[in-house]
Amino acid sequence: MEDRQLRLIDLGYIFELYKEFAGELAAVGKAQREYADSMKATMTPQLDDLEAEITYLLLRATRPASVMELGTFHGWSTTWILSALRDNGSGHLHSFDIIDNVVRNVPEDLAEGRWTFVKGDIRETLARVPADTGYLFVDAAHNGSFARWYLDNLFPRVPAGIPVSVHDVFHFRTTLPMHEGKVVVRWLGEKDVPFFTPSRARSRADYKALNALRDELGLAPIRGAGDNPMIFFTMPSLRAGA
Repeated sequence: MEDRQLRLIDLGYIFELYKEFAGELAAVGKAQREYADSMKATMTPQLDDLEAEITYLLLRATRPASVMELGTFHGWSTTWILSALRDNGSGHLHSFDIIDNVVRNVPEDLAEGRWTFVKGDIRETLARVPADTGYLFVDAAHNGSFARWYLDNLFPRVPAGIPVSVHDVFHFRTTLPMHEGKVVVRWLGEKDVPFFTPSRARSRADYKALNALRDELGLAPIRGAGDNPMIFFTMPSLRAGA
């Protein structure tokens, strides 16, 4: 498959997407607030507002045919992704996790016709990752050894040039020792791949600018401010010799 082209994921691009999809994002935010309230007994939302919204916006902008989600927990990220695919009018989500709480939590109207859940260790179900994955979302085990595994085994299976997001990287200004984030950020540096993060601790100016934009656009809080530790980047070419 040829490399896909994607604009650099930076603050300027994210600003453009917020403005372009503000109305639809407001509707999804309202639905997600209501969903979270209705599921308090069985779901703990994991993504903070900015990182959830940026995920939605990148999915709307790039309109992938297939999305891979590694790590679902209770389904908060899953419903954000499925909402974007619904609003795109196309696309299928393939979610992978060792636990299946998400199956009981995702609303049927979001799941039907656009979602496949694969239960099991990704190291044993790797062959089921779609070859045409157009967005890769990673929020699973956060230790360094698992990060090294998916960098070596999962990343080369998906096309270059697609958006990738990895959660829980920058809860602090720097990555933690022995942590997934440290391994991934080092890997990106070695490959000279820039990343964007709305992290309050790491990129406070961008964090404040995005929240100011949300206020300007009239977007109501969903979960609240939060740490927003996710990073976003474009998958580099991992072909031999790259």
